[in-house]
Amino acid sequence: MQHLFPCRQVADHSGYTRREWLSRMGYGTGAAALAALLGDGKSHAAPALADGTTLPHFAPKAKRVICLFMSGGASHLESFDNKPLLRERHGKPLPPSVFKGRLPLGMSQYQSEFLLQGSKFPFQQHGQGGAWISDRFPYLAEQADKLCFIKSMVSEAVNHDPAIMFVNSGHQLAGRPTMGSWLSYGLGSENENLPAYIVMVTKRNTDQPLSTRLWDSGFLPSQHQGVTFRPGTEPVLFLHNPKGLSDSLHRKMVEQVVEVQQEELRLRGEAEITARIKQMEMAFRMQTAVPEVTDVSQEPKSVIERYGKGVSKPGSFARNCLIARKLCEKGVRFIQLFHPGWDQHAALDTRFEKGAKDVDQPAAALLVDLEERGLLQETLVMFVTEFGRTPYSQGPVSNGTSGGYGREHHRDAFSFWVAGGGVKGGTTYGETDEFGFDVIKDKVTVNDFHATMLHLLGIDHERFTYRFQGRDYRLTNVAGTVVKPILA
Repeated sequence: MQHLFPCRQVADHSGYTRREWLSRMGYGTGAAALAALLGDGKSHAAPALADGTTLPHFAPKAKRVICLFMSGGASHLESFDNKPLLRERHGKPLPPSVFKGRLPLGMSQYQSEFLLQGSKFPFQQHGQGGAWISDRFPYLAEQADKLCFIKSMVSEAVNHDPAIMFVNSGHQLAGRPTMGSWLSYGLGSENENLPAYIVMVTKRNTDQPLSTRLWDSGFLPSQHQGVTFRPGTEPVLFLHNPKGLSDSLHRKMVEQVVEVQQEELRLRGEAEITARIKQMEMAFRMQTAVPEVTDVSQEPKSVIERYGKGVSKPGSFARNCLIARKLCEKGVRFIQLFHPGWDQHAALDTRFEKGAKDVDQPAAALLVDLEERGLLQETLVMFVTEFGRTPYSQGPVSNGTSGGYGREHHRDAFSFWVAGGGVKGGTTYGETDEFGFDVIKDKVTVNDFHATMLHLLGIDHERFTYRFQGRDYRLTNVAGTVVKPILA
């Protein structure tokens, strides 16, 4: 069969066309990759990157990441940023000078007045560092000396989709690799039987559905995209053998399909074919590894109780936290837990209380569990959200009883916390003004946050790039500075 676009012969007159010569080179690369996959499933060194370099650039403090993502914009004013002035001036207008000439964003632009809303929840100081924490997080308060609070986060986006994409990929539009994909590409896996990047989403009713774009590999090879673990008996769809298909027969089938793909690789030399081969082998290995790591029935009663009653419910945040610890033990590089439902434009007092109750005990238990197993010091745990909420009420101001008030999206000041993995515990970094509206000290951008995460993993964010369509891309885009004061 003739090619649609005939190729010239290579200069050495070897008898191969240029396309055939490149294809044979690609076949060798693919065969080497397949040989590695057919190894013993033990830890292995990070793969060579597209430019031939290997990571880490320097000795890492952390080996892996667990990202607890509070999707919807969790209010910093109800959680970790105590603002007594809001309670003192409750119901009074926000001084116009606070806007500093800026127009209100989002739906706030349609409000006729901006009345201050004090938090219903009291705050107290905890730990040797005296961190201010809302009484809705009593379990995390007990872990205060493990936590580093960053109270000076800022974003560039005020709507959910671009803001969530920004925190996850460093860019507001979909199509860029997400954090976990960058780490999968750069550092590889510590366990060949499980993906390097695993995602779990809390099973709950929410008006903010989450798209798989949030764990996409973008322009990186597709084996680096996040793999979703679902609740129930089939965590990964279509992973189990159909009835009547034995493991040995399935293995033969996989081997034959791989042979076909290798021939395609020889003929076409496309990198995506190599990725497809890797994914097929990974899926075969996962048939044994996934049921084991998602089974919590063999956990000691004391551990189950530590995570709370919710751990018995498949798809709950508590159960996902326990599975995250097990994945951490298995060497999964990036584990991300999404907990939606924080977009509280109304009934904030009751809805925030419910969300805090869902995540407080499991997140604290995860920290204790990791520490007891000697894993916390090499695991970076991040509690993040896409933006904060306004200090003024959206809807009628509440007088302290359950009402219809809420808070609007706010990109100019919000809070994260991080723990383990080379971070100083028992510390607070950054400060907002007396209204919690603007950052007045030690501003941290999303690019800064990503640069710091990569630094803790031994990666220089400015040197960690991937060439795509003639340009070198990186997670931190063209910005980002490591936040050194929070490093241990």
